[in-house]
Amino acid sequence: MSAAAVEGPYTPGHRSLTLLEQADQLMEQLPGYRVEILGGVLTVTPPPDFAHAKGLSSLRDTFAAAGLNRGETLVLEGVGLWLPDGRENFAMPDLSVVDADAEEHIVEYECVDPASFRMVLEITSGNYANDLRKKVAAYGAARVPVYVIVDRKHDRLHVLTEPIEDGYAVHHIHMAREKVTLPESIGAEVTLDVAQVLEDARRRNPREA
Repeated sequence: MSAAAVEGPYTPGHRSLTLLEQADQLMEQLPGYRVEILGGVLTVTPPPDFAHAKGLSSLRDTFAAAGLNRGETLVLEGVGLWLPDGRENFAMPDLSVVDADAEEHIVEYECVDPASFRMVLEITSGNYANDLRKKVAAYGAARVPVYVIVDRKHDRLHVLTEPIEDGYAVHHIHMAREKVTLPESIGAEVTLDVAQVLEDARRRNPREA
């Protein structure tokens, strides 16, 4: 899911709030919205549309059926990922596969050390460029091994592997006619039918995805 940058709250006569304090205020003011700090910019994502939620639920079922929600790994929605860039930055991927002991590796702000993540997944919304650019750099720099993007704008699936400092060394784009087997490093063999993934997340109205 993608987000838009926002101006943080400011109270005249008082010290400027830190980004994390601003994030707290926005979470209280906008229940149901997703708040993240990416590259030092506070971003807010509206609640998911129905198709986004439906597509995410289907994907979670697929990963769980492969055995990833028990034993050595968990499949979680919206868990915070602390970005190790020396700033108060964090992301909240739509879906993550994490080590089973991830809760023991919370770094700050209820966000987990990126070393506990085996895969992150995003389903694009209106500001799709955020998932296709800014989060590519963020997750790559955090050394998340696999990043999957369900690109509803262009009707395709992206699978990024081999993280590097500013992104990923390998970026494969898959169309609806393909089936994609994800790296077994996520903890199990998972094959995605791209057409089905895109269909599950497709909006049934003419608005842009």
